[in-house]
Amino acid sequence: MNLTGIIAISGKPGLFKVVAQGKSNLIVESLEDGKKIPAYSTDRISALEDISVYTYEEDESLSNVFETIYKKENGGVAPSHKEDKTTLENYLLEVLPNYDQERVYFSDVKKIFQWYNLLHKSGNLVINTPEVEPSAVEEVVAEKVVKTTKKVVAKSSDETNEETPKKAKAPKKKVEKTVE
Repeated sequence: MNLTGIIAISGKPGLFKVVAQGKSNLIVESLEDGKKIPAYSTDRISALEDISVYTYEEDESLSNVFETIYKKENGGVAPSHKEDKTTLENYLLEVLPNYDQERVYFSDVKKIFQWYNLLHKSGNLVINTPEVEPSAVEEVVAEKVVKTTKKVVAKSSDETNEETPKKAKAPKKKVEKTVE
């Protein structure tokens, strides 16, 4: 899941997409209503791609958590962030069973679900499918097609050159200058 360019600004509700960058600010667009506003260097800005969730082993990136929720919901919306505490924490335990319940506060859990649903609503929640590498047979076939095409093009250009007769150059006319 690619969260590049999506940020959260402390003190401002919702998520924002970075549109442009100035000398001392960023121009961001709200994912909720599409309004563009400046975000200054004094604002506390967090890029979603840099956020991770504490677990008992290695921290889990937010994009992986969103991807797991996306798969669990078959591309649908997650529970609302306004649900009660036990519902949201139990759901997060299903999705991420080893998250550190002491270091991940309930306000963080609410943000995870709020941001997921906001990204889903705005259409920015897209799972990247890994590109399938072509097999060795497909590579050989593609290489032969390219070589054959080059030969055909070369032959057709040679035939074209033979069929068109070359024009003889006209002799230059001598101009005599008369001096009076």
